[in-house]
Amino acid sequence: MRNFEITKREVLASISIIAVMILVGILISAKITERQMDRNEVYNKAVKIDSQETFSYGMRTNVGNAFVYGTLEALDPVSYPEIDGSYMYVEKIKKLYTMHTRTVAHMDANGNTTYTIETYWSWDYAGEESKAASTVSFCEATFPISKFELPGTRYIDTIYESGHVRYEYYGIGITHTGTIFTTLSDNTISDSSPFYEDLTIDEAVNRLEKGVGTTVFWIFWIIGTGVIVFKFYERENEWLE
Repeated sequence: MRNFEITKREVLASISIIAVMILVGILISAKITERQMDRNEVYNKAVKIDSQETFSYGMRTNVGNAFVYGTLEALDPVSYPEIDGSYMYVEKIKKLYTMHTRTVAHMDANGNTTYTIETYWSWDYAGEESKAASTVSFCEATFPISKFELPGTRYIDTIYESGHVRYEYYGIGITHTGTIFTTLSDNTISDSSPFYEDLTIDEAVNRLEKGVGTTVFWIFWIIGTGVIVFKFYERENEWLE
């Protein structure tokens, strides 16, 4: 590694690197913002529906993009015999209590290093299975469950088969209220319509219109620019002399 003394020419070169990165970042950010504006236009033009009658009419008449507020409910709930309750979706994750080894370095007062092998135990993933309702209702209309992106799972229970085997259960409740963003056509909705649990139509629109793409991009772009400049300073840049 070089003697870390930054020269004046390296500082000037790094300023040029930063300027180029900012310029490229502005161009990319503008594209991200443009795409977000296009999406926002779609959201703003979407029909907003909060009644079963309007929802049914919209599917019959192919109204297109829509925000729909209603209750999502499993019509054929599922469960496992060993746990309580019924669910829209439930998963059973197997964990094994497994012994591992690792090498640990020890340095004495004289700077000499010795190594020992230590053992430790952890609960490790060992497979999973799941069950899901086949049909659900939304705004009193019946659909296959594949028509929805379901809410996130919540922890249910942990059951030990033995001291070295356990099963963790996570599930989605039978009933949820919220808003979907979908396309209404041919008497149905689009596949995998996202479901925004506990959000009204206006709250769902606000969340989608905010968009964090540009902010996230600039965070990573600035970090990346810093890494590039640091790596540049680390190099032996004789070509600048």
